[in-house]
Amino acid sequence: MKNPLGFLFSKYEDETHVSNREILSYATGATGSAITSGFATGRVTFFYENHVVPGKNAHFVGKIMTASIVWDAINDILVGGFVDRKQHKPYQKMKPYVTYLPPVIGGLSAAMFLANSQSDVFNLVFLILTYFFWDLLYSFEEVGIWGMLALSSPHSHERARVTQWVSIGASLGGYIPKIFPTVWDALKNTGVAERYIFILFAFVFGIGGQLMTMRATKFRERVDSPVQKDESFIKSLTVLRHNPTLILIGIAKIIHEIYPRINRTYFYQSEFRNNEKFKGGTAETLYDTLSSIPGACSVFFANKLIDKFGGMKRALLISQVAIIAARIIAYFVGIVPSMKYNTFHGFLIMCFIIGLSSAFTSFMDIAHRSLINDSVDEVELKTGLRTEGISSSALSFSGKMTRSLTSLISNLTLFNFLGYKVIPGDEDYIAHQSPKFYKWQYPIFILGPVIGEALYMIVIAFVKDDKEHKAEVERQLAERRKKAAMNESELAEADSI
Repeated sequence: MKNPLGFLFSKYEDETHVSNREILSYATGATGSAITSGFATGRVTFFYENHVVPGKNAHFVGKIMTASIVWDAINDILVGGFVDRKQHKPYQKMKPYVTYLPPVIGGLSAAMFLANSQSDVFNLVFLILTYFFWDLLYSFEEVGIWGMLALSSPHSHERARVTQWVSIGASLGGYIPKIFPTVWDALKNTGVAERYIFILFAFVFGIGGQLMTMRATKFRERVDSPVQKDESFIKSLTVLRHNPTLILIGIAKIIHEIYPRINRTYFYQSEFRNNEKFKGGTAETLYDTLSSIPGACSVFFANKLIDKFGGMKRALLISQVAIIAARIIAYFVGIVPSMKYNTFHGFLIMCFIIGLSSAFTSFMDIAHRSLINDSVDEVELKTGLRTEGISSSALSFSGKMTRSLTSLISNLTLFNFLGYKVIPGDEDYIAHQSPKFYKWQYPIFILGPVIGEALYMIVIAFVKDDKEHKAEVERQLAERRKKAAMNESELAEADSI
């Protein structure tokens, strides 16, 4: 009987085709990296605010995390420049960062949740040290994971295929920690303390995720990126001015996050605290799962859908129109008394509406990375320099800046606008909030993103996306590399005489 999974493990490859087996290993590495990051960055703020430093000092956690994300964004650029300028073995530019760093990152991911001092100051300092050090090392790993995409093939169509499957892996990894709230609910019902549930899964997702990350070492880089002796970090930064695609996508990602927001954990924990069918943690997991199913299915056909839409840029614009329409419809449906958003059937309707739009939005990351991978070739044609590291870091920089904005805006919305309070020793703290908190959190949760989507569309409209131009860039680079190889061969022959 033929192995039904044979397609995934196929070793077939040629000059224009990367083997599926290699891509699977690469995607598995991206999955593991996203699992670790998803839990560490997504849960540490809530954990510290409610279990490590609750009370009058809780608001400092949000400020620390905002500062850490700004630092993370800055060190991404430093790390990317370092990676681009560091001498390396041929075709092994990114491999060391997914080989040697995962065990350390996994250990730090778990250690971050072990603060247990009676002193709030000590606990906050512990958070700063562990998270900032974790963040620095993870930046290297992130550059290693995503920098390999531009080196995966000299052909844009094949890079797009690799990008699609690695992005699927990363999306899966990003989803897995979202199952945590359901497990959280289940374990709490058995009497396990909430604090220890977080610690347990910090070990599971931190160490387990990083063991998976090491699978990325099985992927082979197919474009060499030699470092010239006169190249410097400053030169790497100045080269970015030749990459308008990267700059525009970075700005679009940042401006996309400028809207009032509330952390979904707070929203679901409060709105579903009295629900008879399921509690907040389960509601959060169900929302993440049900609303993402159409997107999870469509992502397997992402490149075909993008072609149907007329290219990466048009696909990005269409995706924003879809999510804006879906959120506006979901909001008005959710305030109809017979379809209230926090009832069982109203909740399912909301998931269905948002889910339909995810079929259009799931390939945004694929489109972003494909456009930037192609732009690396264009920069090489203009300047003679390969910039996988700094380009990947610059994209991460914009992502981290969005996280910083997210953390800052969430903190301001939660504590300053909604007046959220954490009461030490109050086991039902989520139920003891002000009327203003309950009144505004639903409009903010559903309609807030509409502002960001509209701003994003304005910026992304200026991105250039021309298939004929990409083909010409590839042709000229192929000729240049062929001549360079011939010259090297002639020099080697002359040296041997």
